[in-house]
Amino acid sequence: MTYPAYTAALLARCLTSAPPPAAADERQARGEALILELNNGRPQPTLEALRRDFPTLADGIAGYALGEVWAQTTLDHRTRQLAAVSAFAALGHQPFLRIHAEYALNVGVTEEELKQIVYLTSVHAGFPRAISAAQTLAPLFVERAAAR
Repeated sequence: MTYPAYTAALLARCLTSAPPPAAADERQARGEALILELNNGRPQPTLEALRRDFPTLADGIAGYALGEVWAQTTLDHRTRQLAAVSAFAALGHQPFLRIHAEYALNVGVTEEELKQIVYLTSVHAGFPRAISAAQTLAPLFVERAAAR
């Protein structure tokens, strides 16, 4: 099969395997409900900014990332958030680390557990990433303590 023919066949397969509109709507609704659950009933500011400026991307996040992947029930919210915090700390994605650390705290993860995740990050991602993660989480801990 030539490259153009392969590309056309792949595109046709992708277009025909898209979920029906009702399924897409269900995923979107699950994603919207999940973000409210994780964020204590509040919209998520980063997602809302994307919704305003990049609505297709926001829909993809809500429908696929949240409504399909994050809505799976094999892992509970607590476990999933610990995994996300660990991954974002290791990758050095500080804004997402903060967002998911806040979700983690909202679903019952303790500050001490998050500190252990940061400490663990030093082993698999190095001390600079662990220090950066600690610097990202410290203000969050202070803000949450002040709000109590």
